[in-house]
Amino acid sequence: MKQLSTKVTSNGHGQDSSYFLGWEEYEKNPYDEMENPNGMIQMGLAENQLCFDLIESWLAKNQDAASLKRNGQSIFRELALFQDYHGMPEFKKAMAEFMEEIRGNRVTFDPKKIVLAAGSTSANETLMFCLAEPGDAFLLPTPYYPGFDRDLKWRTGAEIVPIHCSSSNGFQITESALQQAYQQALKLDLKVKGVLVTNPSNPLGTALTRRELNLLVDFITSKNIHLISDEIYSGTMFGFEQFISVMDVLQDKKLENTEVSKRVHIVYSLSKDLGLPGFRVGAIYSNDEMIVSAATKMSSFGLVSSQTQYLLSALLSDKKFTSQYLEENQKRLRSRQKRLVSGLESSGITSLRSNAGLFCWVDMRHLLDTNTFEAELDLWKKIVYNVKLNISPGSSCHCTEPGWFRVCFANMSEETLDLALKRLKTFVESTDCGRMISRKSHERLKSLRKKTVSNWVFRVSWSDRVPDER
Repeated sequence: MKQLSTKVTSNGHGQDSSYFLGWEEYEKNPYDEMENPNGMIQMGLAENQLCFDLIESWLAKNQDAASLKRNGQSIFRELALFQDYHGMPEFKKAMAEFMEEIRGNRVTFDPKKIVLAAGSTSANETLMFCLAEPGDAFLLPTPYYPGFDRDLKWRTGAEIVPIHCSSSNGFQITESALQQAYQQALKLDLKVKGVLVTNPSNPLGTALTRRELNLLVDFITSKNIHLISDEIYSGTMFGFEQFISVMDVLQDKKLENTEVSKRVHIVYSLSKDLGLPGFRVGAIYSNDEMIVSAATKMSSFGLVSSQTQYLLSALLSDKKFTSQYLEENQKRLRSRQKRLVSGLESSGITSLRSNAGLFCWVDMRHLLDTNTFEAELDLWKKIVYNVKLNISPGSSCHCTEPGWFRVCFANMSEETLDLALKRLKTFVESTDCGRMISRKSHERLKSLRKKTVSNWVFRVSWSDRVPDER
């Protein structure tokens, strides 16, 4: 009998978590408006499909780039041959300038400090290999992206220690939570090599505040450890606040070109901002020359194709297009998020106030039979199998409070989103809690109408008695 390695036979990949199981159920019975209208709607996939028309329009107008030509002449053979794994200089320059544009051009990125990778998954794992020995730990605030259990741990042997955040303050990072996580790691005899955060957060859909970023930089400075800021959603800000990068904080604190800045690393990708996960374009940015050198060597295991680099260098270098795209993307995300939130509210469901991302962090604690993770999974199963909506339970994101769910809104049409909300509302109204909410809403409406009528009668009767003094 052929024996496989313990690495591939272990469950460290996390494929058996509810996050991935929901995907598998969706793939068995995917919704299609015409072919399968009763199928499952995918609300567990953070894809941005809202601005494909803008990119398609650009491609139609830029045939040279789309057809792999330069000045009308084919460069197919040039692109088909071996490319240096350092990446094309023109593409890295375009990436650096696009990252600067997203941050309001307040900070600059040196293209020579960018390492290309096949998506942020590859970028994060590469940083783990560079920074941690097997058994070393990184601290991550909860809730966090379920795929990090795979990306950061599975092949590297690194460990994750949670920084427990609470709904009481909107799941913001606090100094006490950071210190508790650090001490917990020491109790487990783990060497802490750094902190990793997603900014904006997946799954919260919120950008880190300047206070939180200052706290993180101060913390890693005092502990002499690293900070990885995964900023792949930086271009999805749809609130009216500016996105604040960790690079902004380093600049404000005048820490550029210091030892601290060498321990701060950024992960970026075009998967979310441009909606191109299939292109597999990720990047590491680091001020540490040794990290850049080591990560570049490791990138040979996950290169970005030369064809992709050529096409996207042309697209990202078109400043008129990128400016219009980022503005329109923001508008469409804001509109779509508002549509989801209002639809949920009509079912008596609230969400964490968000300002970024492709999802909402939805509060369904009132729909649980008991305040347990078992009850959360029971509710999740009903929504997946009965309502036929794939959403991600908070437990898969390591949330410490049962009843929270991540619900995606940018990977479908408005019509599909409306159908999903209609299905969810029907389900909620069928539950005991839903019926109670419905009765309360009806009673509030009756009370409001009665009060309105009474006020109107009062105003009419009073106006009959009191002369107009205007």
